[in-house]
Amino acid sequence: MPSNVDSNERPDYDPEIQAIADYVLNYRIDSQEAWDTARHCLMDTLGCGLLALRFPECTKHLGPLVEGTLVPHPARVPGTSHRLDPVKAAWDIGCIVRWLD
Repeated sequence: MPSNVDSNERPDYDPEIQAIADYVLNYRIDSQEAWDTARHCLMDTLGCGLLALRFPECTKHLGPLVEGTLVPHPARVPGTSHRLDPVKAAWDIGCIVRWLD
């Protein structure tokens, strides 16, 4: 009797995805200039995000979807008092860091 239940075995990742994952996990950065550049990019991103919080058109998009919602393991949004579920926090962080673009 044939079964119509899907297999529980996960297929291998595409080679391109596996190559990216291997690079992220295993590549060693030995260049001080690369580290300095990454630090400057992070500081610029945080600065732009904090500046964006001065714009009401930006901040109206931030915060919980339902006011008063308590999340057991919340993610914080830099520059705000928001402690949100990870998906909404990712949206909010993306909103503030891209607002001035």
